[in-house]
Amino acid sequence: MKEILQRWKDKLKPTTGFFTDKKTVKGASITYQVIWNLTLLFIIIAVLGTAFAGGAGAGYFASLVKDEPIRSYDNMKKDIYNYEETSELYFANDVYLGKLRTDLEREEVKIDDVSEYLVNAIVATEDEYFYEHEGVVPKAILRALFQEVSNSSVQSGGSTLTQQLIKNQILTNEVSFERKAKEILLALRLEKFFDKKEILEAYMNVSTFGRNSAGRNIAGVQSAAEGIFGVAAKDLSLPQAAFIAGLPQSPFGYTPFTQAGELKEPEGLEPGLSRMKTVLKRMYDDEQIGKKQYDEAIAYDITQDFRKQSEDNPLEKYPYLTVEIEKRAVDIMSTVLAENDGYEEEDLKNDDQLREEYRTLADRNIRQNGYKIHSTINKEIYDSMQKVKDNYPNYGPDKGETIKDPETGENVQVMEPVEVGAILIENKTGKIISFVGGRDHEREQTNHATRAIRQNGSTMKPLLVYAPAMELGKASPGTILPDVPLHLNPALSRPWPNNYTRSYSGLVSARYALAESYNVPAVKLYKDIVDQRPAEYLAKMGFTSLYEADYTNLATSIGSLEYGVTVEENTNAYGTFANGGQFVDAYLIEKITDKEGNPIFQHEVEPVDVFSPQTAYLTIDMMRDVINNGTATSIKSRLKFASDWAGKTGTGNEFYDSWFVASNPNVSFGIWTGYDTPKSLKSGGLNYSLRTNYLWADLMNAAYDIAPELVDPSESFKMPGGIVSRSFCAISGLLPSEACSAAGLVETDLFNAKFVPTQADDSLGTGRLVRIGDRKYMALPSTPEEFSEPGMILNPDYIQKLFGISNVNPSDLIPRKDRWSRILVADDKMEENGKVPAPPAVKSSGSTLTWNAHSENDVIGYRIYGGGGKVASIHAGEALSFKAGNGTYYVTAVDIAGQESAPSNSVQIGSTPEDNPPADNSDSEKPPENNDTDTEPDPNPDTPPEPPQNPGDGDGNAGGGADEPEPPGDGDSE
Repeated sequence: MKEILQRWKDKLKPTTGFFTDKKTVKGASITYQVIWNLTLLFIIIAVLGTAFAGGAGAGYFASLVKDEPIRSYDNMKKDIYNYEETSELYFANDVYLGKLRTDLEREEVKIDDVSEYLVNAIVATEDEYFYEHEGVVPKAILRALFQEVSNSSVQSGGSTLTQQLIKNQILTNEVSFERKAKEILLALRLEKFFDKKEILEAYMNVSTFGRNSAGRNIAGVQSAAEGIFGVAAKDLSLPQAAFIAGLPQSPFGYTPFTQAGELKEPEGLEPGLSRMKTVLKRMYDDEQIGKKQYDEAIAYDITQDFRKQSEDNPLEKYPYLTVEIEKRAVDIMSTVLAENDGYEEEDLKNDDQLREEYRTLADRNIRQNGYKIHSTINKEIYDSMQKVKDNYPNYGPDKGETIKDPETGENVQVMEPVEVGAILIENKTGKIISFVGGRDHEREQTNHATRAIRQNGSTMKPLLVYAPAMELGKASPGTILPDVPLHLNPALSRPWPNNYTRSYSGLVSARYALAESYNVPAVKLYKDIVDQRPAEYLAKMGFTSLYEADYTNLATSIGSLEYGVTVEENTNAYGTFANGGQFVDAYLIEKITDKEGNPIFQHEVEPVDVFSPQTAYLTIDMMRDVINNGTATSIKSRLKFASDWAGKTGTGNEFYDSWFVASNPNVSFGIWTGYDTPKSLKSGGLNYSLRTNYLWADLMNAAYDIAPELVDPSESFKMPGGIVSRSFCAISGLLPSEACSAAGLVETDLFNAKFVPTQADDSLGTGRLVRIGDRKYMALPSTPEEFSEPGMILNPDYIQKLFGISNVNPSDLIPRKDRWSRILVADDKMEENGKVPAPPAVKSSGSTLTWNAHSENDVIGYRIYGGGGKVASIHAGEALSFKAGNGTYYVTAVDIAGQESAPSNSVQIGSTPEDNPPADNSDSEKPPENNDTDTEPDPNPDTPPEPPQNPGDGDGNAGGGADEPEPPGDGDSE
């Protein structure tokens, strides 16, 4: 080796000699130093420049992010996972209804429940270095920065999945260096807090994916998989996964569906299909799939997998229900959020601004937290009722309404249909089982079952009049009330109120008045208790729209409220009677849970004591009569089943509203029909009340077909203790007297044992009466018995004392029917004119005698004489005729004082016996007056003397100058 080195040294010796030359070495040294110094200077300048640039850049970067707070792990976790997730809606028994309406539909999914194809497709497409970088890729940032500065027409993405997540969840889409700097900073920080799997899972739940087959905007891979292909994210095939992975770049450009949920035309689908192929190519290049998989996926016709246009959009299929659940969920959540902040529900009621603030928070809360909202609605019953509603043929006619066109400002006429609202409520729990919100949500969005406020007509009577009066001890089913024209409104000169029929029935029981829906007795009874503010019972039973005037206005008793009441509130109140006097507030939201199933809200039943069990049962028993023999008997033949129903019909002012509400031991069901713009329901054809009642029955039949055990309980309403049966007089409601019993006016009914009558009736006295047609008058002492009859006399002073009413004709209080025919008011006296009646004029037709009614008003009857005596007495007001046998007859008139007229003209029927010639009354004098009570009566008054014979007239025929016949008897006996 040494030899080799020496040999090379010898060969180089001449060359090195040049370099070892002192002059050369000196020159080289100077050159080297210059070059070195220059190089060193350039290095120093470069380092200083780089340092300066770096410092300037760092300083600029720092200035861009100076306002960005340092976020902790908890804060970043909250922000990253705080994406809106659509809440789900359910019928009763966990039957899925659909998703809450929202601008963006999203459903969270864990990454372990996502197809591996989709995970790989997203990474290969959106961030191929996702598993290598720490949040940012400097090269990609510099490339994007250069493109931005150079205004390059070809832009390549500079954001990682981590940065995109930051942009979507924490920052905005603003295009600025400041936003980009913050994005980089937060992406680096996020990568330190979360592993790749967590970041990728959040990204897949955050990203938007266009529209689903219902036309709704969607976000998150789970909603995309279900909304586009109808499968779960974990079940996506390779082509399906590639199609979804390509959507985030241009969600609405690549989505296969229009806003209406319809599949786009082929040219509209092409961008999305082309993007899918790009995703597949990147997966292949990234070795996520093999050649065979790639070729098969490229060749696959993905359009065959797209869902058909969705028909399960709950807002489209169940518009009234979906909106109602949403509104009630917001109400509930606003209370929950407020209570979490230390407020009470009463605070929200009393502070409009506070209430609105928490309603806004609640609305946002239920739309972004993926709650599961469980309702009480029975899907099958609800669906069945909608079919009945849609197919019912007897709503009545559409009627015109003039409105102003919002575009032209001109008045135009539109046709309004009869609307309907109905609701079915379980009594003991308050669950709303089903409802009918209206006929067409597209035409009118108001929910007529839960939101429309209307006058409730006579359905108010049990709630505000009869039950409160019984609770206060002011009435019982047997309480007697006046149904006569009364002046209960001093502001009116005419009688008020009026009955529906504009007729009156006199004295009636509270039970009968309710069954027949008489207005006058109800208002009269309400007037007697209004000072005790019975409307407070309505407030206890859930009426939310009461004004102060409703507590004092007598018209409230027959359903004329200042504002009105909903079908839900009205029906819900009836459940109070079925619950033995306890009000159970109706509800539609059973519970709300978070996405993990933890309860956020759970409804609790909180009964409110309103009436005693005795009052509740007595009201139920009275309302049974409405259905059994009152204004709602029509439903019995319409229903498929015969439950123990108790209810009430109602008609609003001017026939604007028609109601029927009824309860059985399990459920209460109420219905309203009317026009949205109040118009009379009266029309030709089927009566409006029958139309309402028939629809009520048809809807109940639909519920019965689905759940007979619910709507047709086997048990009846159970009578509580403290109720007794007692007899009373139908004139006063008091204990029956002997006179009342003799008149046949004793009735029996149920009473609260605390309020049974203790005083005996003393309104009746005995006497005799005269009846002329349907009118009755008091007999005088001299009135012949043949024209009078025993009767009961009612003291009008007692009526005034009993009812506290004046300016009433006492005779109007006596019903003109049946057993009441023998009752007379003492003031019903016939005016006697003091004159002897003129004789009537009699004629015959065949064997029948006839005459006209007497012109004098005090004539009470007629006597027919013939064959030697009186043959008949006929009351005035009856048919004035007599079927006679052969002979001679005449007629006299008798007045109420007992005075009898002279004989009428004689009438011959058939042949006349020679020994009994007819009297010639043409020359005879009138019979003497017989109004002197001291006159000795004829011992045989029914046998008048024979008329005098004409002298020398051997044939016995009557001649002139006949003697005056004996006066007829006084009528004490026939």
